[in-house]
Amino acid sequence: MLDYLGIILGLALLYKGADYLVDASSNLAKRLGISSLVIGLTIVAFGTSMPELIVNVYSSFQGNADVVYGNIIGSNICNILMILGLAALLMPLKVQSSTVWKEIPFALLAAITLFILSNETFFNLANTNSLTRTDGIILLFFFIIFLYYVFGLTKCKEESAIGVEVHKHKGIILFFMMAGGFAALFIGAKLTVDSAVNIARQFGVSDLLISSTIVAVGTSLPEMVTSAMAALKKEMDLSLGNIVGSNIFNIFFIMGVSAVISPLAVPVGINFDLIILIIATILLFIFMFSGTKHKLDRWEGIIFLLLYVVYIAIIITRG
Repeated sequence: MLDYLGIILGLALLYKGADYLVDASSNLAKRLGISSLVIGLTIVAFGTSMPELIVNVYSSFQGNADVVYGNIIGSNICNILMILGLAALLMPLKVQSSTVWKEIPFALLAAITLFILSNETFFNLANTNSLTRTDGIILLFFFIIFLYYVFGLTKCKEESAIGVEVHKHKGIILFFMMAGGFAALFIGAKLTVDSAVNIARQFGVSDLLISSTIVAVGTSLPEMVTSAMAALKKEMDLSLGNIVGSNIFNIFFIMGVSAVISPLAVPVGINFDLIILIIATILLFIFMFSGTKHKLDRWEGIIFLLLYVVYIAIIITRG
């Protein structure tokens, strides 16, 4: 009974935390004269990826490579196929052209880089397939390049304030709103994931399957609620920037840190998940590039959701 109450309370915290975070982030972006895209790619992406970071750091110290890989790859697939699919259903996502040409390809580069580093024997780069400390440093180096690019973005032009009252709060209030939003997202995600895992174990579901499904989706809940809330508030750049930034952050930073903490043996069968991630990212680029509107329509969101259902069915069958 307590586990079911935990899920309800966790979801409530996720909703309210995302509400505060989106409002504060949007106002902060306009107050500082920078785009919502930059805020989404950095501050919001970092904050909503904290559950993945905590899960992976703990798993790395435990030497559990299956959880490290399953959590990150599963979360990134969930971010694109499920979360952007749901966000597009709520409101078609129209974003800046730079997101299509630069940020999404950067997310694709992250997925391809991890695929290569995880298959070093195939590319004659090593004798065994493992993510070494050197590989972790390579991933962190790419993350530094990404940060250099983001902070080099020019200040945004005057943006529409639809759904957000510009300069509604003082700076200190915005800070506490963001801090409170992040805290609510973190606690809500932990409550939801822990409760869901306990319920799953009562039904005899294996830890490996739990880590690649419930934990992966659970640690993506902050991204999901934040992006959905941003879409409803018509902050499209923030919604997509959060997802793209989180995917880049998850691979280049979190996987990098995880490998530096402890070299990771590449799980058997993980190439299927990596290929799905690469395909999903390419599809996102194609959908956003088709036409001149740079928009993810509802029908494209439905395709993402259907693909995610198929993916989940396959990995459940795989066990």
